[in-house]
Amino acid sequence: MANTSSKLVKATSIIDAWYGEPAEIHAAGVLQILQSLNLDEATLIAAKNIARTHGKEALIKLIGEEPAKLLISYRGLRQAQAKLVRDDGGLSVVGQEEMLRKMLLAFGDDLRVVLIYLASRLQTLRWVAQEKMAMPAAWGQEILNIDASLANRLGIWQMKWEMEDLAFRALSPETYREIADMLDAKRIERQSFIDQIVAQLKAELNSAHIKGEVIGRPKHIYSIWKKMQGKSLDFANLYDVRAFRVLVADVKACYAVLGIVHNVWQPVPREFDDYIARPKLNGYQSLHTVVMNEESNAFEVQVRTQEMHQQAEFGLAAHWRYKEGAYVGMATPPNLVKTNKSNVAHQAGTHSPEVAYERQIAWARQLISWKDDAWEQLKHHEIDDHIYVLTPLGKVISLEKGSTPIDFAYAVHTKLGHRCRGARVDGAMVPLGTSLQNGQTVEIIAVKDGGPSRDWISPDKHYLQSQRARQRVRAWFNALDDEEGGQAAKVVEAKSEMTPEIKPATTEIILRSSSRKSAQSGDVLVVGVDSLLTQLARCCRPVPPDAIAGFVTQGRGISIHRRSCKTFRGLLDRAPERVIQTAWTSTTTKSTLSDDQKRVFPADLVVTGLDRPELMRELFEILTRQGVHVVDLRKSAKKGLAQILLTIEVRDSEVLRLVQNSLEEVKGVTQVRRR
Repeated sequence: MANTSSKLVKATSIIDAWYGEPAEIHAAGVLQILQSLNLDEATLIAAKNIARTHGKEALIKLIGEEPAKLLISYRGLRQAQAKLVRDDGGLSVVGQEEMLRKMLLAFGDDLRVVLIYLASRLQTLRWVAQEKMAMPAAWGQEILNIDASLANRLGIWQMKWEMEDLAFRALSPETYREIADMLDAKRIERQSFIDQIVAQLKAELNSAHIKGEVIGRPKHIYSIWKKMQGKSLDFANLYDVRAFRVLVADVKACYAVLGIVHNVWQPVPREFDDYIARPKLNGYQSLHTVVMNEESNAFEVQVRTQEMHQQAEFGLAAHWRYKEGAYVGMATPPNLVKTNKSNVAHQAGTHSPEVAYERQIAWARQLISWKDDAWEQLKHHEIDDHIYVLTPLGKVISLEKGSTPIDFAYAVHTKLGHRCRGARVDGAMVPLGTSLQNGQTVEIIAVKDGGPSRDWISPDKHYLQSQRARQRVRAWFNALDDEEGGQAAKVVEAKSEMTPEIKPATTEIILRSSSRKSAQSGDVLVVGVDSLLTQLARCCRPVPPDAIAGFVTQGRGISIHRRSCKTFRGLLDRAPERVIQTAWTSTTTKSTLSDDQKRVFPADLVVTGLDRPELMRELFEILTRQGVHVVDLRKSAKKGLAQILLTIEVRDSEVLRLVQNSLEEVKGVTQVRRR
């Protein structure tokens, strides 16, 4: 047997295969494995060229953009592993955690990258077995805990069982050999028994006019050992060493075959499982039963459709040919806004949009669950400080624990973060400050144009957890300050030149007229000043025809306040020279304008009432009936009393008053006031 230390080669690039395996042999083996899974052409081209060392641009010219992207991503996984691997060929606890995270995120970008990676690991196992090399225990255990576990989650039975058997053979050669010898000792007897049962089953199916395929099912050594350990059974008492599989056309035929089997042979109590009615987490479906013949020989029979069999053997890869595109290229576009499932699946190019969409989300959640399960198997005691959530297209996004929908939006794309105004989590509207949990699907509702709120970076508001997101928000406001900082001087200069003889009616100039009907600043008139930015103050959110006044800020133009605003009154006391006369434009106050011509303005309402389950729904129903758009919502509750801050869009204060009156009629509401 070759010496491990001399054979073990620490991988530093894509072609440095484990244990000195030649790169060309490794590439050919990976290609053969992926061909057996019936994967698409791009994946096979990437596998065929796995030994190439070309850069990205050269690879694109050589093999095409899609295969090159897969190959570059695969290199990233292997190179990350090479940096983490120890001298004994395995990974440390921290290294295993990092690989779990990287594999999960690679799946989120394109599942095929992980399939290439798994095929590469399996080929290395085959090489080790062929060359009769010793396998370090750490690496073998890693194969069982992570790689085989992942193949199982993906439902790829062929890959799972071979990984388990080869790793088990290397880790526990004596136990492996004992079970193999026991299987071999009774091979002739077992084959005779199998031939007899297969013939009898075929005859019974023909009599019932059921078309089906009957085969003897091989049992794998690692699964035999696990069952012996789990049920404390010896080899002779294992039912499924002798196992059969019946493949039929449809579900109705499955249950018909089950009835035949139970009629011909005696069922063993508590050994029946209906995985058709209750599929396994990875999508596996089949009927399992154990029966006993007249000689008291027990054996297992599995019944499933051909489609279920494809799913069981190849897992997610079974859908590739006839649903190409449904599971690949899942990067979420930066203009992600509210969307429906049909559109998402239609863009993915599937034949069954609803089914493909649901399946994609289900698979993504399975992988997140796999990460948690694998980590539990590793008995890791440190805390993973990340969560994994999904875009509506199934892309996996890694976030810090405690992250909110706004953190999620910035993680997808900076512009999406800036334009974020609402969020749905698993289909339900939630406040933007909600802490997200593992496996949730997050959908961002965004405006076409707009920027972040300063509240998002307020330390006591808890809107953002990610330092990266905070930096993006600060950068936005810094850029705004740089652009508008010089404008403030114009205000002071213009105000000093004003004389009492000038009448406001003749000197009022539109400061900033927005072409958008939903504008933060609205149409505000400022006395004696042209081309200067205004913004509606968030502390009081003025709405026409509120009495308003302007305050010259340092770096952000003029802030427009209601005259009754406490903040404004404080500013007036401290710096009266910076207060400037303002008024609403005539277009915002004319009663003759149609609804379509009027602008809408954000306004804050604070609703106080008894905290009961139906409160939020009833509030939303009223707002929906009145055609009021909710921009933001925050709720807090203490000692049975709820306080809800609603930011809504209204055309004027009269509409706002009607909304207040309507909300006050809701059962349990004690007060509705404007903030």
